[in-house]
Amino acid sequence: MLYYALKVLLSALVIVAVSEVAKRHSGFAALIAALPLTSLLAFVWLHLEAAGEARIAELSQQIFWLVLPSLAFFLLLPWLLKLGAGFWLSLFGAGLATVGVYFAALPLLRKFGVSL
Repeated sequence: MLYYALKVLLSALVIVAVSEVAKRHSGFAALIAALPLTSLLAFVWLHLEAAGEARIAELSQQIFWLVLPSLAFFLLLPWLLKLGAGFWLSLFGAGLATVGVYFAALPLLRKFGVSL
C-alpha cells in the first residue's frame, strides 16, 4: 500500500510542479510538461516491478507512435482560444478533435505494422 501511495504522490508532484511553474514562467513550464515525465515514471515503476525490458521497450515504442496524433490537441487548443471560443469550449473542442485524430490514426498505424 505504501508503494502505491508513493507512486501517486510522485506522479501528482509532477503535475503540481508544472502548474505552479506555469504561473510564473510559461516557457519553463512548457519545457517541463513537454518532457516525457509521465513516461519516465511509468518506465521506472515497471522496472521496479520487474516487468522486463521487453515490456518497457514495447511501451516506449507505442508511446512514440501515439504522441504523434496527440499533437493535434496542442495545435487546436491555442487556435480555438485565439478565435475567442473560451477556455472550456476550446478544451472540449480540441479534446474531441484529438479523439477523432486518434481514431483516424490507429488504423493507419496498424496498416504500417505498428502494433498497439
